[in-house]
Amino acid sequence: MMRVFTAILATIFGVFPAFAAEDNRTEFPALQTETGRLTIYSTTDLAAMKPLIDDFQQSAPGITIDYIEYLTNELHALASEACRKNQPLGDLLLSSSVDQLLKLANDGCAASHTSPETARVADWANWRDEVFGFTYEPAVFVYNTRKVPPAEVPRTHVELADLLREKLDYYRGRVGTYDIRLSGIGYLLAFNDARQTNTVFGRLLESMARASAVARCCTGEILEEVASGRLYIGYNMLGSYAYDAARKHPDLRVVVPRDYTLVLSRGALIPESAKHGDLGAQFLDYLLSERGQLIARNNAFYFSETGSLPPDVDGPQNLKESGIAQPIRIGPALLAVQDWAQRQRFIEDWSRSLIELNSPEWTRE
Repeated sequence: MMRVFTAILATIFGVFPAFAAEDNRTEFPALQTETGRLTIYSTTDLAAMKPLIDDFQQSAPGITIDYIEYLTNELHALASEACRKNQPLGDLLLSSSVDQLLKLANDGCAASHTSPETARVADWANWRDEVFGFTYEPAVFVYNTRKVPPAEVPRTHVELADLLREKLDYYRGRVGTYDIRLSGIGYLLAFNDARQTNTVFGRLLESMARASAVARCCTGEILEEVASGRLYIGYNMLGSYAYDAARKHPDLRVVVPRDYTLVLSRGALIPESAKHGDLGAQFLDYLLSERGQLIARNNAFYFSETGSLPPDVDGPQNLKESGIAQPIRIGPALLAVQDWAQRQRFIEDWSRSLIELNSPEWTRE
């Protein structure tokens, strides 16, 4: 509840209480005598990053790591303010809202970094050697097998829209998605949904509104509610979190949509004002390395650009080769996503369509 209240304050008033960082700070002490301290500000859940941090420290046993979690919009606001005042905010920023990182870089807030590891990054996941994508994560559907009969499982965006129209009473209030007013990643995915085809996006948004879809700030909240059976379907969930939840909850299933699948690469940026940018670069190189990518595939994010889908995921054997993958390119087009006027219009239109028409309880207070 406090976390949601903090997010609402941040969105409406730009207020970011000091206790937020302390409540979400985790220290990983050096395995040997400390020779350096790396501070990472991140929007990625600690559970996903912990295997990577633990493995990194095996090769860098003298480095202590402070890992501080924020919501996407919170972190962006803090980083923007720190940059404006030329004050340090960590040595590495990690965010699923790569459009926000790109704006920081475009505003002169990022340090450039090149290395043999950055040279391995695909062109679509590297912006001016300042913002790097280090994961490959599809946006997926999630459903509860106790609530959704096999014959009703949607496998395209159109099928989901049709299902909600045809079974309106059954699915009313039982579909969850991001509240894009609070979630940077939710906004990024919704904006790119609309770019794929306005007709399909509009049809799906209308169907979700008719079905009184609920909006939440975060992936974890939606997945918890689908697992419990309070919600039946989760829309546009990050594949890594969804698959991890499905491994823990036998009633959860993950579907990679067959018509198109947005693919996100979490971004990493070294702040221009970082006190220990060299340590930020060292950890970034680890994330991009073959070793880091292997740990990420096996223990953290599960999906990769070249490999097959994880076991039990409903989708094509290889996402990239299937032709349905639509990576969100880390490039100039993302600056339009962060254009203030366009952002406000999009959020207002989305809010009128999804929130104001059905007024669901969209927090868990």
